[in-house]
Amino acid sequence: MVEQQQRNDVDEAWEARRRRAGIVAFFVGFVATLAFFAFGPGLPHVIDGGAVLAAIAVGGLARWSCQSWMTRTAGRKAGRL
Repeated sequence: MVEQQQRNDVDEAWEARRRRAGIVAFFVGFVATLAFFAFGPGLPHVIDGGAVLAAIAVGGLARWSCQSWMTRTAGRKAGRL
């Protein structure tokens, strides 16, 4: 009974860490893409609707990549134990 509770606590902590990392990855991708469109050489230095949509798409891709990488590495670590 106690082991199950401890496992649940560990799983909840890992999910919280995974969620926080996904949020950070989204914002890093979002800001980096907006910065590229704002300061990139040869581009009109205007943030328009297309730039915002591209930034959202890149942020979502960064979030998905980060969370899948964390899940994959956690599975490998669990397989070793």
